[in-house]
Amino acid sequence: MQDRPAPLSDIIDGPLPSGRHSLTREVVLASQRGRLLDAMAEAVAEHSYGATTIAHVVSHAGVSRKTFYEHFRDKEHCFLAMYDTGIAFVLGRLAEALDTAEDPRERLVAGVHTFLTVLADEPAFCRAIVLEVYASGPIGLAKRRAVLQVFAGRYLEVNRQAREADPDVEPLSGDVALGLVGAILELVSTRIEEGRTAELAELTDPLSDFVIRNVLATAA
Repeated sequence: MQDRPAPLSDIIDGPLPSGRHSLTREVVLASQRGRLLDAMAEAVAEHSYGATTIAHVVSHAGVSRKTFYEHFRDKEHCFLAMYDTGIAFVLGRLAEALDTAEDPRERLVAGVHTFLTVLADEPAFCRAIVLEVYASGPIGLAKRRAVLQVFAGRYLEVNRQAREADPDVEPLSGDVALGLVGAILELVSTRIEEGRTAELAELTDPLSDFVIRNVLATAA
């Protein structure tokens, strides 16, 4: 991962993170466990989740299998911890961007741009948390569903704030908010599969317009 301005106090492993933290590569790689998480992302991006072995992971991390098992029960445990870390990273960067935006429209544009930029900057984590999570099993899929709800909740909150300032803004339903998140991720997934991860930020303008038209829709 690239260097980021705000550190994370420790590496996330467990409940869905709150999104108030941001990761740096230095923080992640400061420990053997962090290097294993980074190595899992790299190995999965290279081989796919199904084909990735613990040998691939320890080779990328430069540690022994014994060290791996001191931190993780198995491949799935390591992948899920990496997923939590990747999501904490994304949510933390989003929180930083949204905190500086002055109005609902700016918050939406900043959120879309930051999300796409983070994924483009972190191609291995991007592929792991967007595509490979589908192959990780029921726990991974449950985590993914929870993350989508978190993102949808951000749109609902922006809509609520906008309606407080402008009564002409229409209420946003939870289903539509979740649909927006799903649509964005589907387009992102297509770009990743096409080998165009580095170009994701180019989608900022059209996706921002798409989100604004739905989240900030006004009565006719």
